[in-house]
Amino acid sequence: QAQLEESGGGLVQAGGSLRLSCSASGRTFSDYSMAWFRQTPGKERELVARIYFAGTTRYADSVKGRFTISTDNAKNTVYLQMNSLKPEDTAVYYCNDLYGQIPWGQGTQVTVSS
Repeated sequence: QAQLEESGGGLVQAGGSLRLSCSASGRTFSDYSMAWFRQTPGKERELVARIYFAGTTRYADSVKGRFTISTDNAKNTVYLQMNSLKPEDTAVYYCNDLYGQIPWGQGTQVTVSS
């Protein structure tokens, strides 16, 4: 069964940057469209960024121009480069395929202080 593991979160000041990583066992990312999601307490999980099988990327309006999703197929890893972070970006970040079909990992906490 495929397993996801997110890492790279932490505490950062507003305006700072973080790079999140997501590795998988039992699933080859290059065969799927992948995405990053985020969730805050009491809210539904939000789709933040996605990268399609052909390499096209799309972003939520709230992160457009600040976040970049990419993949390293050789490492079977998906990345989310987050720049110009804002306090409202504070959340637990998860990766999954575009339709959330892989069992969810633990996520990685991102906290942005003002």
